[in-house]
Amino acid sequence: MKIGKVSITKVFTFDSAHHLVDYDGKCRNIHGHTYKLEITLKGFPDKNGLVMDFHDLEDMIEDEVLDRIDHKYLNDVFDFNPTCEMIGLWLWEEIAIRVKNTQCSLEKLVLWETPTSYITIDKHDME
Repeated sequence: MKIGKVSITKVFTFDSAHHLVDYDGKCRNIHGHTYKLEITLKGFPDKNGLVMDFHDLEDMIEDEVLDRIDHKYLNDVFDFNPTCEMIGLWLWEEIAIRVKNTQCSLEKLVLWETPTSYITIDKHDME
């Protein structure tokens, strides 16, 4: 069998509150979201046939990244305006640092702020 690179995706949710600074719409007021985060990694399967164990990926993302923002007021956490775009870029940076020490590459990140609104960051966007 030919072995090629395979993409794996894990979905997470977290809850946070924020308000948008210097914004004239409804989001200038404090409000919350249940965010949905989709992380896609790519790599060659190892000797066990895994690109990365889903449980290891879950532990890495939840324990080292999401715990810092889950059930938090994001304006107190970040030194930037916590828009979905900026939170996504922060998540990309934090996850890329942790994935760097693996045999995988971070390929794509999708952050849903509402059931109908999301941002996407692709590896090629960050090169």
